[in-house]
Amino acid sequence: MFTKILIANRGEIACRVIATARKMGIQTVAVYSDADKDARHVKLADEAVHIGAAPSRESYLVADRIIAAAKSTGAQAIHPGYGFLSENEAFAKRCEDEGIAFIGPKAHSIAAMGDKIASKKLANEAQVNTIPGYNDAIAGPEQAVEIAKGIGYPVMIKASAGGGGKGLRVAFNDKEAFEGFTSCQNEARNSFGDDRIFIEKFVQEPRHIEIQILGDSHGNVLYLNERECSIQRRHQKVIEEAPSPFISDETRKAMGEQAVQLAKAVKYQSAGTVEFVVGKDQDFYFLEMNTRLQVEHPVTECITGLDLVEQMIRVAAGEKLAFGQADVKRDGWAIECRINAEDPFRNFLPSTGRLVRFQPPEQTMWQGDTEHLQGVRVDTGVYDGGEIPMFYDSMIAKLIVHGKDRNEAIAKAREALNGFAIRGISSNIPFQAALLAHPKFVTGEFNTGFIAEHYAHGFHAEDVPHADPDFLVALAMFRNRRYRARASTITGQMQGHQLQVGQQYTAVVLGAEGNNQYVSGEVTDFDAEARACKVVINGKTYEFRSNADIRDLVVRGVCNGKDFTCQIERGTAKNPLLLRIIHNGTQADVMVLSPKGAEMHKLMSYKAPPDLSKFLLSPMPGLLVDVAVQPGQKVQAGEKLAVIEAMKMENILFAAQDGIVGKISATKGDSLAVDDIILEFE
Repeated sequence: MFTKILIANRGEIACRVIATARKMGIQTVAVYSDADKDARHVKLADEAVHIGAAPSRESYLVADRIIAAAKSTGAQAIHPGYGFLSENEAFAKRCEDEGIAFIGPKAHSIAAMGDKIASKKLANEAQVNTIPGYNDAIAGPEQAVEIAKGIGYPVMIKASAGGGGKGLRVAFNDKEAFEGFTSCQNEARNSFGDDRIFIEKFVQEPRHIEIQILGDSHGNVLYLNERECSIQRRHQKVIEEAPSPFISDETRKAMGEQAVQLAKAVKYQSAGTVEFVVGKDQDFYFLEMNTRLQVEHPVTECITGLDLVEQMIRVAAGEKLAFGQADVKRDGWAIECRINAEDPFRNFLPSTGRLVRFQPPEQTMWQGDTEHLQGVRVDTGVYDGGEIPMFYDSMIAKLIVHGKDRNEAIAKAREALNGFAIRGISSNIPFQAALLAHPKFVTGEFNTGFIAEHYAHGFHAEDVPHADPDFLVALAMFRNRRYRARASTITGQMQGHQLQVGQQYTAVVLGAEGNNQYVSGEVTDFDAEARACKVVINGKTYEFRSNADIRDLVVRGVCNGKDFTCQIERGTAKNPLLLRIIHNGTQADVMVLSPKGAEMHKLMSYKAPPDLSKFLLSPMPGLLVDVAVQPGQKVQAGEKLAVIEAMKMENILFAAQDGIVGKISATKGDSLAVDDIILEFE
């Protein structure tokens, strides 16, 4: 067994590998870029080596520096994680040539299966069902259009070396095929250094289901059940679960056996994933194979009780798998939510900066630990006060829950999200909460088009309706009553003018454009010691009890005999009296006033925000990579104005209306913050 391994990665997956290595008594070496010098994985590892500048092409993608780091520290093996060099055939071969074990498949397997074009050809030779398509590299956009027309729309345009949603487009006509090919090629070249593109038929209403496989160097290959990965946004997974609520035992067995057959054809060793697209009649087609550990591997670990990272290390060390196919369990149900640094209410634009608050929910399961299941686990590479840099992907953390059945897993996930506090940057937690509560998700009636269908016009606050809005108001009154109790005990109050705490209150629920709601309520039976009270709103009674301190952001308590978890924040920059209540993805901004105070508030006029329609503002922090117009140029609505890049994704800004470009305030190469002016119109 190895005594020291190097992790050629960063963030969450680097921390994940360190956890298992530590359990196995193996020392770890972290590598880091300029942007990651204070990162969590650097702090957790036994040693750390600096490998270059912040952009990944100057650090995490430079094989020479990673190999040099392994040699200088005496690391006997390298774990590539996922992304970066994890599916790079040349890197795996280089490790082998240098006498360093690659904790992953052999180079020949990566070459055969990691390349989407090569793997599809191999699957055809192995008589595995594949989706109709053109499997050779395509010369240019014109040829792409002709091929697409021959296959028949819609088609999927994919980068051969793509992954993580990069280098992938769906085209429904010639124009989209032409533009999609060019965009895919650019993304693939920038992200993977490989601009080969292929096209295949797009199966409508498909399920995306993947089979986890595990092979050793002794010829043994097993499948570890399946994962349902159909909840995707722009081809990037959002929620994953194991097992799938859709496929039958017969289909599971057939898919698993086919995946094993495919892996054996290339003498596959290590953990890998065979992805299938599954139709409504459970007919399935080979999609691609990921010759690495998947982001969503924890859900498989929960239902099987296997530590996949440990298995990868043991296989790389030459050990034989200690179990057979009949020993693979399928225990309970697991769900993973990807918590990303993006603003769901602003079209999921990236959000970077300092984590002013990072407080995950209480954990009962941990990385590298398969003894404690049926609980909550958080895999992350960040910490409270840390930075989310703009150079890498948007993932903050993965929330994993494990329950006895699917309904229990969903309930655990919703409650855990309630207790997941992130401040300083935006996150997609409200969106995750909405998905978990959606009736179609709860019943398992969804496919890969679920998000596009139900959130076709973006995600808005009204997409997360609360089952009982009065509960949020009652919570605000409960917390306000505790503030009032504390204020009444302040010493030195002027005689005859001491704070008098009443029972009648009016909550002002702030709405858009000054459309506020005024809700009257009565707060009685307050017990400061027991931290309890009774709130009556609209004839409904809410009896609260909570041991949380009034300074706590995450509040756990009991209401009418039922446990709840929520977040309560006091004061904003614009309104120090505000109470922000967050529960089940819904956010309510509430001011609790006296009845007289509420009457005065109604008389205050609404101040509209300034008109910024003549300005093109940066919608997100990022790098300005292109300004497509010049001063004095006439532009039409829908015309490209500028391109901003952040977190490995391009965001093209288009003109909202016809106009003439006036002053251009930003130039190519500028680093922009949110709402920085790029240009203005005459």
